[in-house]
Amino acid sequence: MAFMKSVWRFLVVIKDGLALLFLLIFFFALYAFLSSGPNPGVVRDGALYLQFDGVVSEQPAALDPVDALISQRVPVREFRQRDIIRSLDLAARDDRIKAVVLDLDRFMGGGQTSLAAIGDRLDAVKKAGKPVYAFATGYSDDGYQLAAHASEIWVDPLGGVMPTGPGGSRLYYKGLLDQLGVKANVYRVGTYKSAVEPFLRSDQSPEAKEATQAFYDEIWGQWRADVAKARPKAKLDALLTDPAGQAEAAKGDLAQLAITNGLVDKLGDRVAFGTYIASKVGKDRAETIGGFAATKSDALLAAHSPDDDGAPIGVITVAGEIVDGKAGPGTAAGDTIAELIYQALEDDELKAIVLRVDSPGGSVTASEKIRLALEAAKKKKLPVVVSMANLAASGGYWVSTPATTIFAEPSTITGSIGIFGVIPSGRDALAKWGVTSDGVKTTPLAGEPDVFGGVSPVFDRMAQSVIEKGYRDFLTRVATSRKKTVEQVDAIGQGRVWAGGTARQLGLVDRMGDLDDALAEAAKLAKLDKGDWHPRYIDPQADFASGLLGAFLPQPAQSQAPADLFAHAAWQQQLMFDRMAADLQMLATAKGAQVRCLECAGVAGVPVRKEQNRSDGWFAALLRTLS
Repeated sequence: MAFMKSVWRFLVVIKDGLALLFLLIFFFALYAFLSSGPNPGVVRDGALYLQFDGVVSEQPAALDPVDALISQRVPVREFRQRDIIRSLDLAARDDRIKAVVLDLDRFMGGGQTSLAAIGDRLDAVKKAGKPVYAFATGYSDDGYQLAAHASEIWVDPLGGVMPTGPGGSRLYYKGLLDQLGVKANVYRVGTYKSAVEPFLRSDQSPEAKEATQAFYDEIWGQWRADVAKARPKAKLDALLTDPAGQAEAAKGDLAQLAITNGLVDKLGDRVAFGTYIASKVGKDRAETIGGFAATKSDALLAAHSPDDDGAPIGVITVAGEIVDGKAGPGTAAGDTIAELIYQALEDDELKAIVLRVDSPGGSVTASEKIRLALEAAKKKKLPVVVSMANLAASGGYWVSTPATTIFAEPSTITGSIGIFGVIPSGRDALAKWGVTSDGVKTTPLAGEPDVFGGVSPVFDRMAQSVIEKGYRDFLTRVATSRKKTVEQVDAIGQGRVWAGGTARQLGLVDRMGDLDDALAEAAKLAKLDKGDWHPRYIDPQADFASGLLGAFLPQPAQSQAPADLFAHAAWQQQLMFDRMAADLQMLATAKGAQVRCLECAGVAGVPVRKEQNRSDGWFAALLRTLS
């Protein structure tokens, strides 16, 4: 009996200790969350320091608490484009800011449209008489697009500049599926609807190559034009046409090659760069080696309240994949965004809505919910204007159809007017494990789709008919919106992807312009004069657990981000594996018909994210079993 009492006391001590430990962790996390906000008091004379150790995105994704706790990889940090732009606008006007410093050493990229917009603001900072300095160990396409707008570009002597341009391999899974005994039952409409080709073919179809080459060439031309305008002395042609010959001629010294070709201005490591900046803007208070007086973006933003004069124009963002149900920021959940729109309509002060789209599309039903909410706004006589960011394709275009005016930019990827559905079936896969199926039916559709015994021809015909009806619906919505015939839209539809400039020529968009242009148009349609309105950003809120965990966890580790050119190459390989996982997850778990452009994401700067509100299907379980 005495022994049992001792054991009981021991268990009580463990229980009380664990309770105390979890209580301490909770309050520590709560303190970190409450104290994580920027302090406007730290704005000081010196440089605006923009350390881009992550990606630029339209709407940073909320942190998934479960993923963050069990994942072995630190989440990639995301920087909101409009925050960067506003901080640069403030830097141009704030007398305390003497210069802007771009730390691109571990920059992971962003959409070309986003980077061009940031480049324009960097030019405005220089026009205000404030120099812009850029530093990196190695510059790839995205990093150099920003650096080209700097007054001085520095590169580490061990690094260099190596632009590659868009393109490369895409993974095709037919051979894998055949070996697994899995059949991808695909129902699609559109000659160019190549999103499902990886599950049907071992290579890219001629039609997909034609379409991809066309918009790659257009987007790459925009990149070259942007860089040439920002840095006329840069000699890129030889490096792009014969990179190996150029590297060999420079005996592998890519940093010196960058100097010779006028791509950068100075060589120096981080300490030399920091010392140089300190000579321009002053030393930091601790006088650390290589330190300089600096203010970070969040502190500068906190020191300047957004303008709220006049009537509000609502800005609602559709960012990321369009999915059914509800989700936080960074995922365009149909129910969540539709609810935001309907709530906005209850505000009598709101004078117009601007829909900011940066999405490859996704679920048909979720896209339609967002479209119907925008139609309700139009019925209320509210002007609806769409501003396309890096990507507004397939479902991203579907939700844009109610707009009175659609704005895009030359490097925007849009179109992809097509639809598909996919259902994997695993009769042969299960047979390899000795599992077979049999049964009786009361009707031709009983038990269909039979993913274990094989989808029947009857279901195939019915499913294809439903998909074809969905495509007609898509065509009709676009035709009504664009004042075209269904036949005219079909001729430029068929799932083909277009760059913004060509899309305007085809009548899929109305004007070239950024978010500011779209806001100005919305104000004009609402009969508001300049100065009589302000944008009101209406975003979904991250849940408490995500916010708390985000404040508690450290910033993404430096080792997660690439620095030199070899690290950038390794990063690209990791992105390829992430894309493969996302492709197979889509096959395993996609619910309902899809209006999505998978082939767009690789060139639009869209981060590969784990999709929310999605449960595993049998195919995902099979993959886990075989892995």
